[in-house]
Amino acid sequence: MTATTSNRTTHATDNAPAPYTGLDRLFISGRWIAGRSEHKVRPINPYSQTTIMEIPAANEQDIDDAYRTAKEAQVEWAKALPSERSRVMQRAVEIMEARREEIVSWLIREAGSPRTKAMLEWQAAHDLMQQAVAIPYQAEGHLLPSDIPGKESRVYRQPVGVVGVVSPWDFALHLANRSIAPALALGNAVVQKPPSNTPISGGLILAKIYEEAGLPAGVFSVVAGPAHEIGDVFVGHSIPRVITFTGSTKAGRHIGKQAMDSPVMKRVSLELGGNSPLVVLDDADLELAVNAAVFGKFLNQGQICMSVNRLIVDRRVHDEFVDRFVHRVGNLKMGDPNDADTVIGPIVDRSQLDSLMKHIQAAHQDGARQRLGGDPDGLMLPPHIFVDVTNQMSVAREELFGPVAPIIKVRDEAEALQVANDTEYGLSSAVFTRDERRGLHFALQMEAGMTHINDQTVNDLPNAPFGGEKNSGIGRFGGSWAVAEFTTDRWVTVQRTPRTYAF
Repeated sequence: MTATTSNRTTHATDNAPAPYTGLDRLFISGRWIAGRSEHKVRPINPYSQTTIMEIPAANEQDIDDAYRTAKEAQVEWAKALPSERSRVMQRAVEIMEARREEIVSWLIREAGSPRTKAMLEWQAAHDLMQQAVAIPYQAEGHLLPSDIPGKESRVYRQPVGVVGVVSPWDFALHLANRSIAPALALGNAVVQKPPSNTPISGGLILAKIYEEAGLPAGVFSVVAGPAHEIGDVFVGHSIPRVITFTGSTKAGRHIGKQAMDSPVMKRVSLELGGNSPLVVLDDADLELAVNAAVFGKFLNQGQICMSVNRLIVDRRVHDEFVDRFVHRVGNLKMGDPNDADTVIGPIVDRSQLDSLMKHIQAAHQDGARQRLGGDPDGLMLPPHIFVDVTNQMSVAREELFGPVAPIIKVRDEAEALQVANDTEYGLSSAVFTRDERRGLHFALQMEAGMTHINDQTVNDLPNAPFGGEKNSGIGRFGGSWAVAEFTTDRWVTVQRTPRTYAF
């Protein structure tokens, strides 16, 4: 999900394996079966708007079966040596490499991802899987000093047990696996609910990969189905000890409440909505800022939780920045996501397009001036750029999740910081300046979980803490932070000499 994933290229083998089959079934308790719901999941190709396949959806009984099997299988999986779990993850890495083109093709078909974005996503998911190879060795305990004579005080780091993962469609493969891979590597079992519009690239293909890698049956299950039918059942079940969710703030609030109200309370890791600002100060390198802004705003048509949502530009460089930005964006190729040079592909579905059209209409009504735009063609929406935007307009206050770029002119650095922080969200952010010390001073005052100096907002490295502040979420993904999310500390003491008590 990042411009900063490794630049190295991992080539698939010349003798690519046969494509996976049976992806029109769910993976529950180690078996590929039809879900027992009367409903079907029907992923649609956003570019051709044709149905890819029909998958019988899971019902409440399927979810219960998956969780109960996971609880049983997890006991033995947790006993596996770190080297055994590490080898499974290493085999998964090798399978991803051999099946790179197959995986990328699914990302293009299901989500309308332009090929460039799909390749970046494969690389990010691959790098995360590679890091998971070492994670079994990172669950370290420690000894604590004790003021009681003869007492040894130990802290053991143990897997939480069963983890429930609810994942999104925008970076379907990567955002699912950033929870699944470390959770499994640490000795947990996982049950995943993928998004209904990307159930294959966002879940079922991972089930195939882990099955092929030798993960024991029942340790990982994928249960797809409509959120309104199985969402509360999935989150509120008594077995999972941790629920991870990536999606809207509204849905995240509901999931948090469900997790607390379930028969057994559970931890939640929530990566929620964003309104990421990219700030251009008066001394910024404009060529660098424009290039970064174009990438951070329009990668995957802006359909990324941490994409640039607002461009905040100092008045002294505003006009030149806008002219350069409009010129660059106007030359981006829009079209078939399979084409290597396509930058702007389709919006994921009709409801998302309708939401974007409402934002565009509201921007006009609020007095913003359009510098670039055009009418939609099917699910293809040309990039839109608005100037004369204020931070109080809905186009600046709400998460857009599409190729719409509002530009806000500010007087100076102080107003830029005030505007950047004037939002309920706090996921990612960026600031451009030629003065690194100035940039760091500014960055440390931004109310966001992540800030990038002289780079755009779409960064996600496997060893870094990914997460937000305010209404952008709770918890952190990545590196040692993921180890903390998917383990629990167990305090055990040993009294080696008889203790004297007060009575």
